[in-house]
Amino acid sequence: MIHHLSISAQNPQHVAQVLAEILQGQPTPHPFNPGGYIIFPFDEYGTEIEVYPLGTEIVPGDSEELRAYIQNTAASQSTATHAMLSVPINVEQIEQIAAREDWLVQRTSFGFDFMMLWVENRLLIELLTPEMTAQYMAFTQRENLRNYFVFPDSPDAPKS
Repeated sequence: MIHHLSISAQNPQHVAQVLAEILQGQPTPHPFNPGGYIIFPFDEYGTEIEVYPLGTEIVPGDSEELRAYIQNTAASQSTATHAMLSVPINVEQIEQIAAREDWLVQRTSFGFDFMMLWVENRLLIELLTPEMTAQYMAFTQRENLRNYFVFPDSPDAPKS
């Protein structure tokens, strides 16, 4: 289970406000990284999403401070980082929020339905409504995953 995720945004405060709306949570300024925000949905998993200014990199710190935040002015607008989140709102609400923000949103399926929300039209966050979460949980059962993927203990696994 993933409890914590950090992403970057061109406008961290606005992205934090919109994601808090989708997650039915609250954003707050980040206490250690000026310009960053943290979203707390106050769910039973302790979920937390941090939104940093685009270009923020977290690096090992010195002996006093175990991590440091630096700014990379040459950071790419794109990233392979993405996440799938279960959210308490429905498809229509997701589509309304995306339309208001002028962010691309797409409904798709891979054994289960989900929404692809392109935050700031650059960062992919996949969303599962409550109904979609049930589909996802059924899809990710071990016996079902074997229909889509080859695991090391599968008869179809490549021999080393």
